[in-house]
Amino acid sequence: MGSKNHTSISTQKVERHLQKENIRRLTTLGHFGFECLPYQLVNKSMRQGFSFNILCVGETGIGKSTLINTLFNTNLKDSRSSHFYPNVGLRIQTYDLQESNVQLKLTVVKTVGYGDQINKEGSYQPIIDYIDAQFEAYLQEELKIKRSFTYHDSRIHVCLYFISPTGHSLKSLDLLTMKGIDSKVNIIPLIAKADTVSKNDLQKFKSKIMSELISNGIQIYQFPTDDESIAQTNSSMNGMLPFAVVGSTDEVKVGKRMVRGRHYPWGVLQVENENHCDFVKLRDMLLCTNMEDLKEQTHIHHYECYRYRTLQKMGFTDVGPDNQPVSFQEIYEAKRIQFYDQCQREEEELKKRFMQQVKDRETAFKDAEKELQDKFEHLKRIQQEEIMKLEEERRQLEEEIIDFCKTKATCETLQTQPCTSIKKDKDRKK
Repeated sequence: MGSKNHTSISTQKVERHLQKENIRRLTTLGHFGFECLPYQLVNKSMRQGFSFNILCVGETGIGKSTLINTLFNTNLKDSRSSHFYPNVGLRIQTYDLQESNVQLKLTVVKTVGYGDQINKEGSYQPIIDYIDAQFEAYLQEELKIKRSFTYHDSRIHVCLYFISPTGHSLKSLDLLTMKGIDSKVNIIPLIAKADTVSKNDLQKFKSKIMSELISNGIQIYQFPTDDESIAQTNSSMNGMLPFAVVGSTDEVKVGKRMVRGRHYPWGVLQVENENHCDFVKLRDMLLCTNMEDLKEQTHIHHYECYRYRTLQKMGFTDVGPDNQPVSFQEIYEAKRIQFYDQCQREEEELKKRFMQQVKDRETAFKDAEKELQDKFEHLKRIQQEEIMKLEEERRQLEEEIIDFCKTKATCETLQTQPCTSIKKDKDRKK
Protein backbone atom coordinates (compact mmCIF):
# COMPACT_ATOMS: atom_id res chain seq x y z
CA MET A 1 0.00 0.00 0.00
CA GLY A 2 2.86 2.33 0.83
CA SER A 3 4.62 1.74 -2.50
CA LYS A 4 1.35 2.37 -4.35
CA ASN A 5 0.83 5.73 -2.60
CA HIS A 6 4.45 6.62 -3.21
CA THR A 7 4.07 5.85 -6.94
CA SER A 8 0.91 7.94 -7.24
CA ILE A 9 2.54 10.88 -5.41
CA SER A 10 5.59 10.67 -7.66
CA THR A 11 3.38 10.61 -10.75
CA GLN A 12 1.49 13.69 -9.56
CA LYS A 13 4.78 15.53 -8.97
CA VAL A 14 5.96 14.67 -12.47
CA GLU A 15 2.69 15.89 -13.99
CA ARG A 16 2.87 19.17 -12.05
CA HIS A 17 6.47 19.64 -13.16
CA LEU A 18 5.53 19.05 -16.81
CA GLN A 19 2.68 21.53 -16.56
CA LYS A 20 4.92 24.10 -14.87
CA GLU A 21 7.65 23.79 -17.49
CA ASN A 22 5.04 23.77 -20.27
CA ILE A 23 6.44 20.55 -21.70
CA ARG A 24 4.29 18.71 -24.21
CA ARG A 25 3.25 15.18 -23.22
CA LEU A 26 2.99 12.27 -25.63
CA THR A 27 0.46 9.52 -25.10
CA THR A 28 1.80 5.98 -25.35
CA LEU A 29 0.44 3.65 -27.98
CA GLY A 30 0.56 0.59 -25.75
CA HIS A 31 1.34 -0.73 -22.30
CA PHE A 32 4.83 -0.97 -20.91
CA GLY A 33 6.41 -2.08 -17.63
CA PHE A 34 4.90 -4.62 -15.29
CA GLU A 35 1.39 -3.45 -16.12
CA CYS A 36 1.68 -5.87 -19.06
CA LEU A 37 1.66 -8.88 -16.73
CA PRO A 38 -2.12 -9.47 -16.95
CA TYR A 39 -1.91 -9.46 -20.74
CA GLN A 40 0.91 -11.99 -20.62
CA LEU A 41 -1.21 -14.28 -18.46
CA VAL A 42 -4.18 -13.89 -20.79
CA ASN A 43 -2.09 -14.72 -23.87
CA LYS A 44 -0.54 -17.74 -22.16
CA SER A 45 -3.93 -19.03 -21.01
CA MET A 46 -5.35 -18.57 -24.50
CA ARG A 47 -2.52 -20.66 -25.95
CA GLN A 48 -2.79 -23.43 -23.36
CA GLY A 49 -6.57 -23.54 -23.25
CA PHE A 50 -8.81 -24.18 -20.25
CA SER A 51 -10.26 -27.26 -18.61
CA PHE A 52 -13.41 -27.79 -16.60
CA ASN A 53 -14.78 -30.96 -15.00
CA ILE A 54 -18.48 -31.34 -14.18
CA LEU A 55 -20.15 -34.11 -12.19
CA CYS A 56 -23.86 -34.57 -12.89
CA VAL A 57 -25.72 -36.55 -10.24
CA GLY A 58 -29.36 -37.37 -10.75
CA GLU A 59 -31.86 -40.07 -11.54
CA THR A 60 -32.09 -41.67 -14.96
CA GLY A 61 -34.05 -39.55 -17.44
CA ILE A 62 -34.03 -36.39 -15.33
CA GLY A 63 -32.37 -34.33 -18.09
CA LYS A 64 -28.65 -34.30 -17.27
CA SER A 65 -27.42 -34.66 -20.86
CA THR A 66 -29.95 -32.16 -22.19
CA LEU A 67 -28.93 -29.50 -19.68
CA ILE A 68 -25.21 -29.96 -20.47
CA ASN A 69 -25.94 -29.63 -24.19
CA THR A 70 -27.96 -26.49 -23.49
CA LEU A 71 -25.26 -24.98 -21.26
CA PHE A 72 -22.55 -25.32 -23.89
CA ASN A 73 -24.85 -24.77 -26.88
CA THR A 74 -23.71 -27.92 -28.62
CA ASN A 75 -24.71 -31.52 -29.13
CA LEU A 76 -22.44 -33.71 -27.03
CA LYS A 77 -23.18 -37.16 -28.37
CA ASP A 78 -24.19 -39.50 -25.57
CA SER A 79 -25.94 -42.86 -25.50
CA ARG A 80 -29.25 -43.24 -23.75
CA SER A 81 -29.27 -44.73 -20.27
CA SER A 82 -31.38 -47.63 -19.08
CA HIS A 83 -33.33 -48.07 -15.86
CA PHE A 84 -32.16 -51.66 -15.45
CA TYR A 85 -28.57 -51.30 -14.23
CA PRO A 86 -27.94 -53.55 -11.20
CA ASN A 87 -25.59 -51.00 -9.62
CA VAL A 88 -24.85 -47.29 -9.85
CA GLY A 89 -22.08 -46.47 -12.31
CA LEU A 90 -20.40 -43.42 -13.82
CA ARG A 91 -20.05 -42.47 -17.47
CA ILE A 92 -17.01 -40.28 -18.17
CA GLN A 93 -16.65 -38.37 -21.43
CA THR A 94 -14.21 -35.63 -22.44
CA TYR A 95 -14.89 -33.09 -25.18
CA ASP A 96 -12.72 -30.46 -26.85
CA LEU A 97 -14.85 -27.35 -27.34
CA GLN A 98 -14.04 -23.99 -28.89
CA GLU A 99 -15.87 -20.71 -28.62
CA SER A 100 -14.35 -17.82 -30.59
CA ASN A 101 -10.61 -18.22 -29.85
CA VAL A 102 -11.09 -19.90 -26.47
CA GLN A 103 -10.47 -23.65 -26.24
CA LEU A 104 -12.04 -25.67 -23.44
CA LYS A 105 -11.40 -29.30 -22.49
CA LEU A 106 -14.69 -30.30 -20.90
CA THR A 107 -15.03 -33.50 -18.88
CA VAL A 108 -18.57 -34.55 -18.00
CA VAL A 109 -19.13 -37.34 -15.47
CA LYS A 110 -22.72 -38.58 -15.26
CA THR A 111 -24.31 -41.10 -12.95
CA VAL A 112 -25.83 -44.19 -14.56
CA GLY A 113 -28.60 -46.13 -12.83
CA TYR A 114 -28.70 -43.69 -9.91
CA GLY A 115 -31.86 -44.20 -7.85
CA ASP A 116 -33.12 -47.17 -9.93
CA GLN A 117 -32.25 -49.93 -7.44
CA ILE A 118 -34.67 -51.15 -4.80
CA ASN A 119 -31.89 -51.14 -2.20
CA LYS A 120 -30.37 -47.66 -2.44
CA GLU A 121 -28.10 -48.02 0.60
CA GLY A 122 -24.79 -47.87 -1.29
CA SER A 123 -25.90 -45.83 -4.30
CA TYR A 124 -23.70 -42.84 -3.40
CA GLN A 125 -20.52 -44.83 -2.71
CA PRO A 126 -19.32 -45.00 -6.37
CA ILE A 127 -19.58 -41.20 -6.54
CA ILE A 128 -17.45 -40.74 -3.41
CA ASP A 129 -14.94 -43.32 -4.62
CA TYR A 130 -14.55 -41.55 -7.98
CA ILE A 131 -14.01 -38.11 -6.42
CA ASP A 132 -11.42 -39.52 -4.00
CA ALA A 133 -9.71 -41.41 -6.83
CA GLN A 134 -9.17 -38.17 -8.76
CA PHE A 135 -7.73 -36.49 -5.64
CA GLU A 136 -5.45 -39.49 -5.09
CA ALA A 137 -4.25 -39.44 -8.71
CA TYR A 138 -3.41 -35.73 -8.43
CA LEU A 139 -1.62 -36.28 -5.09
CA GLN A 140 0.44 -39.14 -6.53
CA GLU A 141 1.42 -36.97 -9.48
CA GLU A 142 2.34 -34.16 -7.10
CA LEU A 143 4.57 -36.45 -5.01
CA LYS A 144 6.50 -37.78 -8.01
CA ILE A 145 10.14 -36.84 -8.40
CA LYS A 146 9.70 -36.30 -12.13
CA ARG A 147 6.29 -34.80 -12.69
CA SER A 148 4.46 -34.47 -15.97
CA PHE A 149 3.83 -30.91 -17.12
CA THR A 150 1.07 -32.10 -19.45
CA TYR A 151 -0.88 -33.89 -16.71
CA HIS A 152 -4.64 -33.62 -17.19
CA ASP A 153 -6.25 -32.53 -13.96
CA SER A 154 -9.35 -34.72 -13.59
CA ARG A 155 -10.51 -33.39 -10.21
CA ILE A 156 -14.20 -32.53 -10.16
CA HIS A 157 -14.73 -28.76 -10.06
CA VAL A 158 -18.49 -28.69 -9.58
CA CYS A 159 -21.29 -31.15 -8.90
CA LEU A 160 -24.64 -30.30 -10.46
CA TYR A 161 -27.08 -32.20 -8.28
CA PHE A 162 -30.40 -32.73 -10.07
CA ILE A 163 -33.41 -32.81 -7.74
CA SER A 164 -36.63 -34.42 -8.91
CA PRO A 165 -39.45 -31.87 -9.25
CA THR A 166 -41.72 -33.54 -6.71
CA GLY A 167 -42.69 -30.24 -5.11
CA HIS A 168 -42.62 -31.75 -1.62
CA SER A 169 -39.18 -32.44 -0.12
CA LEU A 170 -35.81 -34.02 -0.75
CA LYS A 171 -35.52 -37.78 -0.88
CA SER A 172 -33.44 -39.68 1.65
CA LEU A 173 -31.01 -40.64 -1.11
CA ASP A 174 -30.53 -36.94 -1.98
CA LEU A 175 -29.68 -36.07 1.61
CA LEU A 176 -27.33 -39.03 2.07
CA THR A 177 -25.48 -38.36 -1.19
CA MET A 178 -25.04 -34.62 -0.68
CA LYS A 179 -24.00 -35.19 2.94
CA GLY A 180 -21.37 -37.66 1.74
CA ILE A 181 -19.83 -35.42 -0.93
CA ASP A 182 -20.30 -31.87 0.39
CA SER A 183 -16.79 -31.87 1.89
CA LYS A 184 -15.26 -33.17 -1.36
CA VAL A 185 -16.82 -31.11 -4.14
CA ASN A 186 -18.66 -27.84 -4.83
CA ILE A 187 -22.37 -28.70 -4.94
CA ILE A 188 -24.88 -26.60 -6.87
CA PRO A 189 -28.40 -28.02 -6.39
CA LEU A 190 -30.78 -27.81 -9.34
CA ILE A 191 -34.48 -28.48 -9.61
CA ALA A 192 -34.70 -30.37 -12.87
CA LYS A 193 -37.64 -30.10 -15.29
CA ALA A 194 -38.90 -27.06 -13.43
CA ASP A 195 -41.63 -26.53 -16.05
CA THR A 196 -43.61 -29.34 -14.39
CA VAL A 197 -44.13 -27.26 -11.23
CA SER A 198 -46.11 -24.04 -10.94
CA LYS A 199 -44.33 -20.84 -9.87
CA ASN A 200 -45.97 -20.70 -6.44
CA ASP A 201 -45.19 -24.34 -5.72
CA LEU A 202 -41.68 -23.84 -7.07
CA GLN A 203 -40.89 -21.08 -4.56
CA LYS A 204 -42.23 -23.20 -1.70
CA PHE A 205 -40.20 -26.16 -2.97
CA LYS A 206 -37.03 -24.04 -3.05
CA SER A 207 -37.56 -22.86 0.52
CA LYS A 208 -38.28 -26.42 1.65
CA ILE A 209 -35.09 -27.71 0.01
CA MET A 210 -32.89 -25.01 1.57
CA SER A 211 -34.36 -25.57 5.02
CA GLU A 212 -33.74 -29.31 4.75
CA LEU A 213 -30.16 -28.74 3.61
CA ILE A 214 -29.50 -26.43 6.54
CA SER A 215 -31.18 -28.70 9.09
CA ASN A 216 -29.09 -31.68 7.88
CA GLY A 217 -25.85 -29.69 7.93
CA ILE A 218 -25.21 -30.02 4.19
CA GLN A 219 -22.83 -27.41 2.80
CA ILE A 220 -23.51 -26.31 -0.78
CA TYR A 221 -21.38 -23.99 -2.88
CA GLN A 222 -21.87 -20.32 -2.13
CA PHE A 223 -21.01 -17.84 -4.86
CA PRO A 224 -18.15 -15.64 -3.57
CA THR A 225 -18.91 -12.12 -2.41
CA ASP A 226 -15.38 -10.92 -1.63
CA ASP A 227 -14.95 -9.32 -5.07
CA GLU A 228 -16.68 -5.96 -5.15
CA SER A 229 -17.37 -6.16 -8.89
CA ILE A 230 -19.52 -9.29 -8.56
CA ALA A 231 -20.42 -9.24 -4.86
CA GLN A 232 -23.91 -7.87 -5.32
CA THR A 233 -24.79 -10.25 -8.17
CA ASN A 234 -23.42 -13.31 -6.40
CA SER A 235 -25.12 -12.38 -3.16
CA SER A 236 -28.49 -12.16 -4.88
CA MET A 237 -27.86 -15.45 -6.69
CA ASN A 238 -27.07 -17.19 -3.40
CA GLY A 239 -30.58 -16.32 -2.27
CA MET A 240 -32.09 -17.96 -5.37
CA LEU A 241 -30.58 -21.42 -4.84
CA PRO A 242 -31.50 -24.05 -5.82
CA PHE A 243 -31.86 -23.00 -9.45
CA ALA A 244 -34.99 -24.21 -11.23
CA VAL A 245 -33.78 -25.15 -14.70
CA VAL A 246 -35.14 -26.47 -17.98
CA GLY A 247 -32.92 -27.71 -20.79
CA SER A 248 -33.64 -27.80 -24.49
CA THR A 249 -31.62 -27.52 -27.70
CA ASP A 250 -34.69 -27.28 -29.91
CA GLU A 251 -35.51 -23.95 -31.54
CA VAL A 252 -39.10 -22.78 -31.53
CA LYS A 253 -40.61 -19.70 -33.12
CA VAL A 254 -41.81 -16.93 -30.84
CA GLY A 255 -43.17 -14.01 -32.78
CA LYS A 256 -40.61 -13.22 -35.46
CA ARG A 257 -37.59 -14.79 -33.80
CA MET A 258 -36.34 -18.28 -33.07
CA VAL A 259 -35.47 -19.15 -29.48
CA ARG A 260 -34.40 -22.27 -27.64
CA GLY A 261 -37.31 -23.70 -25.74
CA ARG A 262 -40.09 -26.23 -25.47
CA HIS A 263 -43.42 -26.03 -27.28
CA TYR A 264 -46.49 -27.05 -25.30
CA PRO A 265 -50.21 -26.88 -26.14
CA TRP A 266 -50.56 -24.03 -23.65
CA GLY A 267 -47.61 -22.05 -24.98
CA VAL A 268 -43.83 -21.91 -25.37
CA LEU A 269 -41.32 -22.18 -22.56
CA GLN A 270 -38.20 -20.20 -23.39
CA VAL A 271 -35.07 -21.64 -21.86
CA GLU A 272 -33.21 -18.32 -21.92
CA ASN A 273 -36.10 -16.29 -20.54
CA GLU A 274 -35.43 -15.54 -16.86
CA ASN A 275 -39.16 -15.23 -16.22
CA HIS A 276 -39.62 -18.86 -17.26
CA CYS A 277 -36.70 -20.59 -15.52
CA ASP A 278 -33.28 -20.02 -13.93
CA PHE A 279 -31.20 -21.45 -16.77
CA VAL A 280 -29.59 -18.11 -17.64
CA LYS A 281 -28.70 -17.53 -13.99
CA LEU A 282 -27.05 -20.95 -13.81
CA ARG A 283 -25.12 -20.39 -17.03
CA ASP A 284 -23.89 -16.97 -15.99
CA MET A 285 -22.90 -18.09 -12.49
CA LEU A 286 -21.29 -21.31 -13.67
CA LEU A 287 -19.48 -20.29 -16.83
CA CYS A 288 -19.26 -16.51 -17.02
CA THR A 289 -18.66 -15.44 -13.42
CA ASN A 290 -17.47 -18.18 -11.10
CA MET A 291 -15.76 -20.91 -13.13
CA GLU A 292 -12.28 -19.92 -11.92
CA ASP A 293 -13.51 -19.68 -8.33
CA LEU A 294 -14.96 -23.19 -8.58
CA LYS A 295 -11.58 -24.49 -9.75
CA GLU A 296 -9.78 -22.51 -7.06
CA GLN A 297 -12.09 -23.76 -4.29
CA THR A 298 -11.56 -27.32 -5.53
CA HIS A 299 -7.80 -26.91 -5.21
CA ILE A 300 -7.36 -24.82 -2.08
CA HIS A 301 -10.22 -26.24 -0.05
CA HIS A 302 -11.44 -29.71 -1.06
CA TYR A 303 -8.14 -31.06 -2.39
CA GLU A 304 -6.14 -29.58 0.48
CA CYS A 305 -8.46 -31.25 3.00
CA TYR A 306 -8.01 -34.59 1.23
CA ARG A 307 -4.24 -34.07 1.03
CA TYR A 308 -4.05 -33.15 4.73
CA ARG A 309 -6.04 -36.21 5.83
CA THR A 310 -4.07 -38.55 3.58
CA LEU A 311 -0.63 -37.33 4.67
CA GLN A 312 -1.74 -37.32 8.29
CA LYS A 313 -2.79 -40.97 8.01
CA MET A 314 0.67 -41.69 6.58
CA GLY A 315 2.21 -40.11 9.69
CA PHE A 316 3.37 -36.80 8.23
CA THR A 317 2.98 -33.70 10.40
CA ASP A 318 4.27 -30.14 10.42
CA VAL A 319 5.57 -30.30 14.00
CA GLY A 320 7.54 -32.89 15.95
CA PRO A 321 6.87 -34.36 19.39
CA ASP A 322 8.29 -31.19 20.98
CA ASN A 323 5.91 -28.99 18.92
CA GLN A 324 8.85 -27.65 16.92
CA PRO A 325 8.56 -27.26 13.13
CA VAL A 326 10.04 -30.14 11.19
CA SER A 327 10.71 -30.42 7.48
CA PHE A 328 9.21 -32.98 5.16
CA GLN A 329 12.66 -34.52 4.68
CA GLU A 330 13.15 -34.97 8.42
CA ILE A 331 9.78 -36.66 8.76
CA TYR A 332 10.59 -38.83 5.76
CA GLU A 333 13.94 -39.87 7.28
CA ALA A 334 12.28 -40.60 10.61
CA LYS A 335 9.57 -42.65 8.87
CA ARG A 336 12.21 -44.45 6.81
CA ILE A 337 14.20 -45.36 9.93
CA GLN A 338 11.02 -46.39 11.71
CA PHE A 339 10.00 -48.48 8.72
CA TYR A 340 13.49 -50.05 8.54
CA ASP A 341 13.37 -50.91 12.25
CA GLN A 342 9.91 -52.35 11.83
CA CYS A 343 11.10 -54.44 8.89
CA GLN A 344 14.03 -55.68 10.98
CA ARG A 345 11.71 -56.62 13.84
CA GLU A 346 9.31 -58.35 11.50
CA GLU A 347 12.22 -60.14 9.83
CA GLU A 348 13.53 -61.37 13.18
CA GLU A 349 10.07 -62.46 14.19
CA LEU A 350 9.63 -64.25 10.87
CA LYS A 351 12.98 -65.98 11.38
CA LYS A 352 11.95 -67.08 14.87
CA ARG A 353 8.64 -68.32 13.58
CA PHE A 354 10.40 -70.11 10.73
CA MET A 355 12.90 -71.76 13.08
CA GLN A 356 10.11 -72.75 15.43
CA GLN A 357 8.16 -74.20 12.53
CA VAL A 358 11.30 -76.10 11.40
CA LYS A 359 11.75 -77.46 14.93
CA ASP A 360 8.11 -78.43 15.13
CA ARG A 361 8.37 -80.14 11.78
CA GLU A 362 11.56 -81.95 12.84
CA THR A 363 9.87 -83.10 16.06
CA ALA A 364 6.85 -84.24 14.10
CA PHE A 365 9.09 -86.07 11.61
CA LYS A 366 11.01 -87.72 14.46
CA ASP A 367 7.79 -88.79 16.14
CA ALA A 368 6.50 -90.12 12.86
CA GLU A 369 9.82 -91.91 12.25
CA LYS A 370 9.74 -93.45 15.73
CA GLU A 371 6.17 -94.53 15.21
CA LEU A 372 7.09 -96.12 11.88
CA GLN A 373 10.14 -97.81 13.47
CA ASP A 374 8.01 -99.23 16.28
CA LYS A 375 5.47 -100.41 13.77
CA PHE A 376 8.28 -101.95 11.72
CA GLU A 377 9.70 -103.73 14.78
CA HIS A 378 6.25 -104.98 15.69
CA LEU A 379 5.67 -106.31 12.20
CA LYS A 380 9.17 -107.84 12.23
CA ARG A 381 8.43 -109.65 15.47
CA ILE A 382 5.15 -110.92 14.07
CA GLN A 383 6.97 -112.08 10.96
CA GLN A 384 9.64 -113.88 13.01
CA GLU A 385 6.95 -115.58 15.07
CA GLU A 386 5.19 -116.64 11.88
CA ILE A 387 8.49 -117.95 10.48
CA MET A 388 9.18 -119.91 13.68
CA LYS A 389 5.66 -121.27 13.61
CA LEU A 390 6.05 -122.32 10.00
CA GLU A 391 9.43 -123.89 10.78
CA GLU A 392 7.87 -125.85 13.60
CA GLU A 393 5.04 -126.99 11.33
CA ARG A 394 7.61 -127.95 8.67
CA ARG A 395 9.62 -129.95 11.21
CA GLN A 396 6.48 -131.75 12.37
CA LEU A 397 5.54 -132.50 8.79
CA GLU A 398 9.02 -133.86 8.11
CA GLU A 399 8.76 -136.12 11.19
CA GLU A 400 5.34 -137.29 10.05
CA ILE A 401 6.76 -138.00 6.60
CA ILE A 402 9.60 -140.01 8.15
CA ASP A 403 7.15 -141.97 10.29
CA PHE A 404 4.96 -142.51 7.27
CA CYS A 405 7.90 -143.76 5.26
CA LYS A 406 8.88 -146.16 8.03
CA THR A 407 5.34 -147.44 8.30
CA LYS A 408 5.19 -147.88 4.57
CA ALA A 409 8.44 -149.81 4.51
CA THR A 410 7.22 -152.07 7.28
CA CYS A 411 3.98 -152.71 5.45
CA GLU A 412 5.83 -153.55 2.25
CA THR A 413 8.10 -155.97 4.17
CA LEU A 414 5.14 -157.66 5.72
CA GLN A 415 3.45 -157.98 2.35
CA THR A 416 6.52 -159.65 0.70
CA GLN A 417 7.07 -162.27 3.46
CA PRO A 418 3.75 -164.27 2.95
CA CYS A 419 4.33 -164.42 -0.77
CA THR A 420 7.81 -165.97 -0.28
CA SER A 421 6.55 -168.63 2.17
CA ILE A 422 3.75 -169.66 -0.19
CA LYS A 423 6.21 -170.05 -3.06
CA LYS A 424 8.48 -172.27 -0.98
CA ASP A 425 5.53 -174.52 -0.04
CA LYS A 426 4.63 -174.96 -3.68
CA ASP A 427 8.18 -175.91 -4.55
CA ARG A 428 8.27 -178.62 -1.85
CA LYS A 429 5.05 -180.14 -3.05
CA LYS A 430 6.42 -180.55 -6.47
